[in-house]
Amino acid sequence: MSPACISAAKRQHDMNVNDMEEPEGNEQQYLTFIMANEEYGVDILAVQEIRGWEPTTSIPNAPDYIGGVINLRGTIVPIMDLRMRFGLPIVEYSPVTVVVILKVIADNNEKIMGIVVDAVSDVYSIRQSDVRQPPDMNQDENTGFLRGLVSVKEKMVILLDVATLITSHQDLELPVMADSISETE
Repeated sequence: MSPACISAAKRQHDMNVNDMEEPEGNEQQYLTFIMANEEYGVDILAVQEIRGWEPTTSIPNAPDYIGGVINLRGTIVPIMDLRMRFGLPIVEYSPVTVVVILKVIADNNEKIMGIVVDAVSDVYSIRQSDVRQPPDMNQDENTGFLRGLVSVKEKMVILLDVATLITSHQDLELPVMADSISETE
């Protein structure tokens, strides 16, 4: 999905939100992607861009699910392998493997992270009243980033809380290191 498509979806989201007459009809757009034959969704307003897979620079002592970092126009961006983060079987990256760059504001700071997914699927407008809470599975840091579940076109989509996903690995302190990396790449 090109940046132009994402921008168009965000504009449509803004128009839909402005046209809402009652809170019950509130819809939110989600970019969906595939991992291990399951469909996941993230709030499209958190999507900065979608890129093809590229090799990363490894960071010593980073969690296993952080594959490294990339230089995105002068910004050092950590790349999280969601398969590893979710405990799914590891697969070799292919030409359809993509990195979704996500951006959120957390603790008054902008946080940017890329997530490696198998493939981007679609953009859905989802009524918030249709979102169901995930089953209570002892919600700890390994499942706290699940926002909910929704049935779309006779399939289940797992919605992720982007802010929690990005900030749930507090042991990784890449922003401090970013100041010392040259932007000349």
